[in-house]
Amino acid sequence: MSSAARLRGIRLLVRIAISSLSLAIFAMHIAGKPRFEIIDRVENYLYDVRIRMTMPGTLDDRIVVVDIDEASQVVLGQWPWPRDTLATIVDNLFDHYGITVMGFDALFAEAEETSAERLIDLLAASALAEQPAVMEELMHLRESQDSNIRFAEALIARDVVTGFVFKDSLNDNEPEATGTLPAPIIRKAELAGVTVPFVQARGYAGTLKDLQDNAVAGGFFDSPLIDSDGVFRRAPLVQEYRGDLYPSLALAVAHTALGSPPVGLDFADSRANRLSGIELESFRLGDREIPVNEQAAVFIPFRGPQGSFPFVPAKDVFDLSAPAALLDGKIALLGASAAGLLDLRSTPVGQRYIGVEAHANLIAGLLDGTIRQQPSYSDGLELFLLVIIGFLTALVLPRLAPITALAFVLGIVFATMSLNLWMWTSLNLVVPLASLLGYTVIAALLQINYGFFVESRNKRHLSRIFGQYIPPSLVEEMDESGEEISLEGESRNMSVLFSDVRGFTTISESLEARELTQLMNEFLTPITRVIQSHRGTIDKYMGDAVMAFWGAPLSDDQHARHAVEAGLRMIEVVSDLRDVFEKKGWPPVAVGVGVASGEMNVGNMGSEFRIAYTVMGDVVNLGSRLEGLTKQYGVDMIVSNGTASQLPEFAFRELDLVRVKGKNEPVAIFEPLGPADALSDEQKRALRDFSDAISAYRRKDWDTAQGLLMKLRQHNEELLYNAYLDRIEQFRREPPPAEWDGVFEHLTK
Repeated sequence: MSSAARLRGIRLLVRIAISSLSLAIFAMHIAGKPRFEIIDRVENYLYDVRIRMTMPGTLDDRIVVVDIDEASQVVLGQWPWPRDTLATIVDNLFDHYGITVMGFDALFAEAEETSAERLIDLLAASALAEQPAVMEELMHLRESQDSNIRFAEALIARDVVTGFVFKDSLNDNEPEATGTLPAPIIRKAELAGVTVPFVQARGYAGTLKDLQDNAVAGGFFDSPLIDSDGVFRRAPLVQEYRGDLYPSLALAVAHTALGSPPVGLDFADSRANRLSGIELESFRLGDREIPVNEQAAVFIPFRGPQGSFPFVPAKDVFDLSAPAALLDGKIALLGASAAGLLDLRSTPVGQRYIGVEAHANLIAGLLDGTIRQQPSYSDGLELFLLVIIGFLTALVLPRLAPITALAFVLGIVFATMSLNLWMWTSLNLVVPLASLLGYTVIAALLQINYGFFVESRNKRHLSRIFGQYIPPSLVEEMDESGEEISLEGESRNMSVLFSDVRGFTTISESLEARELTQLMNEFLTPITRVIQSHRGTIDKYMGDAVMAFWGAPLSDDQHARHAVEAGLRMIEVVSDLRDVFEKKGWPPVAVGVGVASGEMNVGNMGSEFRIAYTVMGDVVNLGSRLEGLTKQYGVDMIVSNGTASQLPEFAFRELDLVRVKGKNEPVAIFEPLGPADALSDEQKRALRDFSDAISAYRRKDWDTAQGLLMKLRQHNEELLYNAYLDRIEQFRREPPPAEWDGVFEHLTK
């Protein structure tokens, strides 16, 4: 065999190896060992795209939302409304408008006491009550003034479904249960042998007993299955509490609207010991089979954007000015669109989608049988298609010319998407798509660019290009790994760090120019060494300040950890420099460090005259603001919630909930304390006490908060404690508004 033939054979083997390795990575993702978050994010995005492409976009007038809107609150008062008002709305809906079923997307957990009742109680406690006739009349009056009884009586003999909330966890001293639960839809005794991993509730906030006893059913309206990106795509039809299964509000309303038919669970193989989540196929609602996943959850069949169901202001129902045809024979859901009530959710069809309309979509889907199913064999089908595409890219693609290869890849992508969309629209099946498209694109890019980017260009220019940006060790690592690196602008999940010398102006004024230059060199050298040893990239030096980032140009799954560890080490190094500086007659130095993690833009940015590889975005700005806040809280380092949430094994002290300059949304800020298992008992107690103190502070319990802070200050005089004590004193003099959310607004950088 000639050397040219051997070389072609080697290149073919390399190409097959490239495809095989890519195939193995995506196959591991499908198997869930490990599960790659980025693919799941793309999958979620593609699911949302398919929803938006295929949703009917029509108005479904079978379900009407009785809206607690701003206009209704102007007329009827701020929510919650008096129970008499609610009773009138219920009476009008059933008696005047003739609705069939009513569901409450609201919780009535506490009894209402009117001013008249309080007056009667005072009279009953007075000397007048010593006369039996007077006392009897007072009791009669009190009963007639009890608005809770009036509301409860409005529910009798009507198809009303109340709402309640399940809790997935309980805080310290939090009661497990309040109020009353409705009857379960499936009782514990009926679940013998069933091992389905239903969503588990740890407690509940239920409805007043009199209300629940008079209602025909009840359903939970919490959302325990929000996806990792914060989007509401799936909802459990039931949750398990103490062995019994309780329905969601949507299921309870649909069940009532269908005449309360028998319900049950259908399994692929109902033989003994085969009643697991893997075998669970559907939830039976009368003669309807609703496809569910292993947790008895369903994909919400969104009809369209917000406004896919009729809305009628509650005030119009109250004063009977709503059109009769709009409500006659319909299902009514009482819910809120008023912004102040915060019943908003992020969904595939809108970022601020009203919660009650999400329930309406699910009710419509249950009634129509339009719930899509992700079948149990979807992983097998996905893997089968992946292997077929893998063979095509490994064996056919290397033999094609570049243009033909590109057309071939586009054909694979088109065929894959067409097949998937056909199953989506015709079979109502949700089959994963991201891994197939991801593998096709990645394998094709690797194959087409093998000769240019792997063998020559990347090897020849890597060190020269990146040597000015990152430590030599990372350049060598990229060179050895052969990872494809891009300088083009892109969005990545990364971490950024800012550090600044405290009191630098005073330091600079006390030194001559030569000494100041020498001090800064001796200060920045170890700081830079720390950043580079923790895999960080120096972005720039800004006088006494340093900016660095992690996660680019080389991806770093542990970017948050490396940034925090670098920041803590920088503080230690600066502390060690004090003795060295003292011997030279220089003033001591201290630094403040801010770290933020999240999505930011990274790449070459600048002009035709000067360009830099840098990061930009809101998260970068937040990191700079956090560094500036270290002085105000008297701490050396502050990190964002996005950073702290990625380090569960680290101990963090939550400092505040703030609104920094330049940002509208409040952010939680934290001080890293180091590994959680390294904290002393005293540190843990102080951490708990401070957490309790700021919790009391946010709920305006000034006495509790002040007591805890004074106790903490006795052991350690920190600026942080004094800052909160000063705020409390200020709030005692000038109380915050009723809608105060505990956020402290910083008006300076």
